[in-house]
Amino acid sequence: MTATLPRREETRRPPPAPAAPRRRADRARALVGAAYAAPTALVVGLFFLVPLGLVAWMSLHRWPLLGKPRLNAPDNYTGIADDELLRTAAWFTAKYTVITTVLLFAVALGLALLVQHRRPGVGFFRTAFYLPMAVGFASASLLFLGLLSDEIGPVTDLLAWLGLVDGYVSWTGGSPDSALASAVLLVLWRFAGFAMLILLTGLQAIPTDVHEAAKVDGATRWQAFRRITLPLMRPTIALVLTMITTGSLLAFDQFWILTRGGPDNSTTSVVMVVYREAFVRLDLGSAAGISVVLLVVLVLFNAVQLGVLRRRSS
Repeated sequence: MTATLPRREETRRPPPAPAAPRRRADRARALVGAAYAAPTALVVGLFFLVPLGLVAWMSLHRWPLLGKPRLNAPDNYTGIADDELLRTAAWFTAKYTVITTVLLFAVALGLALLVQHRRPGVGFFRTAFYLPMAVGFASASLLFLGLLSDEIGPVTDLLAWLGLVDGYVSWTGGSPDSALASAVLLVLWRFAGFAMLILLTGLQAIPTDVHEAAKVDGATRWQAFRRITLPLMRPTIALVLTMITTGSLLAFDQFWILTRGGPDNSTTSVVMVVYREAFVRLDLGSAAGISVVLLVVLVLFNAVQLGVLRRRSS
């Protein structure tokens, strides 16, 4: 005798919604999304796209600070190659960027590794390392200008008392090397804690199980750091390096306040040349042309960095 299984009741699916109401619902969701994005788009348009377009338009003109602009394209761009001060500033800015990027990243990574694990007093050191970020960059530059002054600064007196220097030393204007070292020291003090915080976030995002498994397999600390920590932190490292290099290429405050571009324009950055073209020579068109070229260099540099990161991550 064959047993008959009860028949499963067929679940009836609701009929598909008509196409017109579905399109209206999609349109309503799109309008809501556009309404949420509109304030941000308005801010970006007013404070980024419009000024960018104005700078590009100014770069095509002979645009005095006081007077009527006159079209002179492409003289503002062809004149860049003949500007000896700009060539000197570009070479110095590139050298400063390399030195600052290497030292600042090394110091920030060392600080992040130092305060990575929870232990008594680590919170105090994290706060102490980050605290210089609370000081404005211009204020920090003025602070270092006073500390390194050969007339009123205590640094020279302290080093002379320790027997490290003989007499007064002009740290910010005596020689190109000392002026550059003063600016690099200022940047390290001001930004190392901020870069440390970003790197610390990347370190703490790595699962502890990965390091424990490596330790069980007999990996040394250096092997775990080189083969586990650095590869997993590649996006964070790329972010920090991009921020450091971009900020270094746009350096202005530290050199304008500390060294005034001296001695003999040896510490003049590209942004300082833009400032001099606009507000000393009163030629806004030439300053706009240099700014556009600098923007293109920054965009290309960041695109290369992102391309290298994607190839290594894939």
